[in-house]
Amino acid sequence: MTTSLDPTTPDTTFADTNFADLVTDDRVDGSLYTDPDMFEAELERIFYRTWVWVAHESEIPEAGSYKMATIGRQPVIVNRDRKGSFNVLLNRCRHRGASVCEVPKGKANGFTCPYHSWSYALDGRLRGIPYPDGYDEDLDKKDLPLQSLRVESYAGMIFASFNPDVEPLDDFLGDAKAWIDLFMKQGAGYPIKTQGEHCFRFRGNWKIQLENTTDGYHFPIVHRSWMSSVDAETADMLSFMTDDNAVTHALGNGHSVAIMVPEHVDLDYDDGTEKIQARFDHIVEELSKTMPADKVRRIVRSMHGAGFNLNIFPNVAMSMSFFRVLRPISVDETEIRHIALGMDGGPEIVNRERLRIHEHFQGPFGFGSPDDSEAWDRVQRGSRGAPGMPIMVNRGLNREALDRDGHRTSHVTDETGMREAYAMWKRMMTDEH
Repeated sequence: MTTSLDPTTPDTTFADTNFADLVTDDRVDGSLYTDPDMFEAELERIFYRTWVWVAHESEIPEAGSYKMATIGRQPVIVNRDRKGSFNVLLNRCRHRGASVCEVPKGKANGFTCPYHSWSYALDGRLRGIPYPDGYDEDLDKKDLPLQSLRVESYAGMIFASFNPDVEPLDDFLGDAKAWIDLFMKQGAGYPIKTQGEHCFRFRGNWKIQLENTTDGYHFPIVHRSWMSSVDAETADMLSFMTDDNAVTHALGNGHSVAIMVPEHVDLDYDDGTEKIQARFDHIVEELSKTMPADKVRRIVRSMHGAGFNLNIFPNVAMSMSFFRVLRPISVDETEIRHIALGMDGGPEIVNRERLRIHEHFQGPFGFGSPDDSEAWDRVQRGSRGAPGMPIMVNRGLNREALDRDGHRTSHVTDETGMREAYAMWKRMMTDEH
């Protein structure tokens, strides 16, 4: 079975597939991990129709700054033009289809196709065509810009969509916006900036990773080696298995948040009882030379990031102190980028220490990424056995309740976040609104 990859044309290939039967409240069909035709349908019905995260504004800080990204299989360029506006352009020349950019990030005045030198402005306008006398006089450059996507941003997070009729980003993010605001407080008064990334692939379906971000159940099991490698204070901070205040909220539209360190949900709030970890004594000593004690304490309390993982459907997580970005490659291969975060303009000693913390867990030689990716690989391998056997997402369903804001809520070890993501998957795959 084949599908069209044109994200602007309606998909009718899977019209007879009853996706609604594949997802229920407590389980999903195993084919969601293994069916290549379903994967193609997901690209068209989800990744090409909704908002997909493409960049953080610190990655394109000034006019001409750009980075390459991918939405589904579609290559795009994210840039900031001379007016300060963000543009997301399909990385495909309008002439013969060559990519107009191959350097992953940088600064440019525009983009030029290497094949026949058609040149484009930062906003995608076609600026020049060599030897134009070979074309009919009816050819008008204004009719042949690079394809431009819908682009909107919130709190420095830049999203794009191939769908010109997609709902406003504010509506799509909904109640997740309040959690994005809380996440950004780890800047301790400084703006958040990206500090580099670790990119890798695992042999598994993209939804396996989507599930993982708000899966507190796996943490003390898969990450046992990491827990044994850190100081006792850090290990105790992340021992949330029996903490009644450690919960997961379903936020709507596939988004969810898993609270693992309740006392760090709002980093602006400090009752003064939390002891600063001894491992940061050298930072306290250095900062205290030029900063008042309350500011030093505010910065150091933010070293581990926010106290929660926020999942934004379908491709980005704001995970305690880093961004985790997924890119679907095929039904059984996914690319992951772990992007370290720091304080833009903040003390260099703090940003260095945040990088060391990131490397210890999420770096290529850290404890977290290898353990997670091995687990994801094994889910994919195992799911090919007994194809008719469902994937269970029923943990905590019996104790799920509505919080005061109307969000379905259960313990952080429960699968409330997964049920929320699959409810959105079902809605988008069946065109339910």
